[in-house]
Amino acid sequence: MKALIQRVSQASVVVNHHTVGEIQGGLLVFLGVQPEDSEDLAAKLAKKVLGYRVFGDSEGKMNLSVADINAQVLVVSQFTLAADTKKGMRPSFTSAAKPDLAENLYECFVQHVKNTGLTTATGQFGADMQVSLVNDGPVTFMLHV
Repeated sequence: MKALIQRVSQASVVVNHHTVGEIQGGLLVFLGVQPEDSEDLAAKLAKKVLGYRVFGDSEGKMNLSVADINAQVLVVSQFTLAADTKKGMRPSFTSAAKPDLAENLYECFVQHVKNTGLTTATGQFGADMQVSLVNDGPVTFMLHV
């Protein structure tokens, strides 16, 4: 399971010309699920994402997490993160989880985030989404478990 996290000042997801999720500051999380992933890994990754220190403290150092500052989280499923790009000029998606497993683990991850009490928005699993964001920094990290 992989999470590409971006510190944002705002982000939103649109499906069929309708905004389905948006935040005003916090973390945008793109989540990629692989066949060997599990609910335990989803819980571990959610804990890591929520505790990862990417926000500045009073001295401007990245010492605070999204949970520390009670910011917002937008979670978007992105199966292309699980692509195999080692060979050729076209990605292979054989390393991505099948849709049923991926959706279940995506929902599991989202529920772990929501259980913290942080304001949590989502994209729409499996939809063609337009994601808009203002990356703050820019600050972007790829997290794995």
